[in-house]
Amino acid sequence: MLAILVLVLALTGCGSSGGGEQGADDPDPLRVGVVPNQNPESVEANYEPFGDYLSEQLGRQVELTVPTSYNAVVEAMVNDQLDLAYFGGLSYVQARNRADVVPLVTEINPRTGDTTYHSVIIVPADSEIEDVSELRGRDFAFGSVSSTSGSLYPGIMLRDEGIDYRTDLGNFNYTNGHDATAQAVANGQVDGGGLEDRILYDLEDKGPVDENSVRVIEESDPIEGYPWVVRGALPDNLKMDITQVFLDLDDPALLDLLRAEGYERVEAKDYDYVEEQAKELDLLTAQ
Repeated sequence: MLAILVLVLALTGCGSSGGGEQGADDPDPLRVGVVPNQNPESVEANYEPFGDYLSEQLGRQVELTVPTSYNAVVEAMVNDQLDLAYFGGLSYVQARNRADVVPLVTEINPRTGDTTYHSVIIVPADSEIEDVSELRGRDFAFGSVSSTSGSLYPGIMLRDEGIDYRTDLGNFNYTNGHDATAQAVANGQVDGGGLEDRILYDLEDKGPVDENSVRVIEESDPIEGYPWVVRGALPDNLKMDITQVFLDLDDPALLDLLRAEGYERVEAKDYDYVEEQAKELDLLTAQ
């Protein structure tokens, strides 16, 4: 009788562990969010095949969303409404200052052959402006205020030429997308703008930006790639499984959609410089 009671208690304990708190931290479906670095609809279309692939590899449902702002992705992660998110460096450090989140991997950039990319400052092709210092008092377009290459690094490049984006420009605005910034500059709506180099070159290669309509006048130092980030509360085995899905990804068509040659692991310290600069430029708080 005692042996039966011990067995029943053991089985009961196992059952409560699987359906209790651990189950809450081992989500099915897996909720995935992606920052809208371009038009959210086009970003979602690009990432839907990856969502299907992730679901197949993990053996669980995946719910993929692309909110209308970077801040919405940060807030969703901070409020435990996402399990996995594709952040930029700046939005990641904004999230890690408010929640327990862990960066896993970033893509290998086909243009550089490593995990870095660049921000660029552009002007209309027929502009008289040749140097960033000449943008003082001029109208300027940033992307999202929480964008690493559309806001933070343009701010750094301006600062390095003695221009404080908060006080020394003419009118400046946030277009909320790299594609919108490129078009604003190409159409002559602003005197200059900052955006991610990969997106600029893709827009020129595939449209809708004519490569003869804008000029690059400054390129940033290398920027560590966009991290894929998980909630810290996810089970370690799930974190490892997700990481391995990225590291094993070798489908050429899917990698092309993801703008990747492959993936490499990243650590929190890889984004410490981004955090330091964001503090200096008043961009550490998600807006």
